[in-house]
Amino acid sequence: MLDVYRHLHSNPELSMQEHATAAFIEAHLDTLGIEHFRCGGTGVVGLLRNGAGPVVGFRADTDGLPIQEDSTVDYRSTARGTLADGTEVPVMHGCGHDTHVAALMTATEVLAAQRETWSGTVVLIFQPGEETAAGAQAMVEDGLWDRVPHPEIIFGQHVMPGLAGTVEVVGGPAMAYADSWKVTLRGEQSHGSQPENSIDPIVLGAHIVTRLQGVVSREISARESAVVTVGTFHAGLKENIIPDSAEFTLNVRTMDDDVRATVLDALRRIILAEAQASGAPEPVIEELYRFPRNFNDPDATAELIETLRGTLGTEKVRDGQPMMGSEDFGILPGALGVPSVFWFFGGMDAETVASGSMPVNHSPRFVPVPEPTLWTAATAALAALRSRLSS
Repeated sequence: MLDVYRHLHSNPELSMQEHATAAFIEAHLDTLGIEHFRCGGTGVVGLLRNGAGPVVGFRADTDGLPIQEDSTVDYRSTARGTLADGTEVPVMHGCGHDTHVAALMTATEVLAAQRETWSGTVVLIFQPGEETAAGAQAMVEDGLWDRVPHPEIIFGQHVMPGLAGTVEVVGGPAMAYADSWKVTLRGEQSHGSQPENSIDPIVLGAHIVTRLQGVVSREISARESAVVTVGTFHAGLKENIIPDSAEFTLNVRTMDDDVRATVLDALRRIILAEAQASGAPEPVIEELYRFPRNFNDPDATAELIETLRGTLGTEKVRDGQPMMGSEDFGILPGALGVPSVFWFFGGMDAETVASGSMPVNHSPRFVPVPEPTLWTAATAALAALRSRLSS
């Protein structure tokens, strides 16, 4: 398991470009005699069949991020990749997807070696493109659920900057919806000395960005959760030229359908109204991506918590809290209308946790300690699968 993890960590690939990773997974499944097929481009689906019985799904995401790793481990990544616009970038497993794959591969190996102890079918979903919200949808559109037996439940897990050896689970809403937009503001270019001849998209954008900050504080109840972030703003090429356009991107996180609708409607209203107030043409609003809400079935979650506490120890399984981070995992069970449970396992040693300065996901220093992180993740995956298969 450690060798698998180190190999994956050293060889990350960007979203929807996980060709070598997919081949590595396929070779492992071949050694276990597990049938498999490609799905969604660089996704791999394995079918571990073992007689009659329940069908259970488990998903692990496989992609890395355009990050330059800043760690001292001897298996750190020096990989490079190319973004869609042709830019060459460093690549790192800065969100821990390498631990997800290693854990599921290990749990699969144990199940394959102990077929006499269970029966049923395990659908192994090694999903690409989680970071861009493209992978789960691509697998569904590629006919995933037309090509395998339908699971009665789908499990998934994610490493987080918590204490290694522990697991956190929360029932109900577990991770937020995420909506991202690109907004292009159109104005009228002019010399900087003649602003009266311009429609200044920078001033317009500044008013929009400032006013957006009032959506959550003034239009959403304090009892609800929402986050609005403007992550980029680009305009102009020279300090004495008022440009004819500006562009910004924003990201929205919500937990509730009604709150989501309220926030998105407010954002659109403000963007269009501020443009009108500036005498500018109507802005162009483009959706970049959308993550679904990640909802843990309450009954299945309660059963899983009992299983994990019996396997890992009561003190190792903690009650979690809903997170404003997002995942496209929910697309997979959502397309079938089956329940799912998604949990989190810690990846930091006690000293790092006590320091109060843990590296977070998407950090160039987010490198989980392999032990007992991987043991916990593989054991949790194995326990979840066994709890649903026939003994």
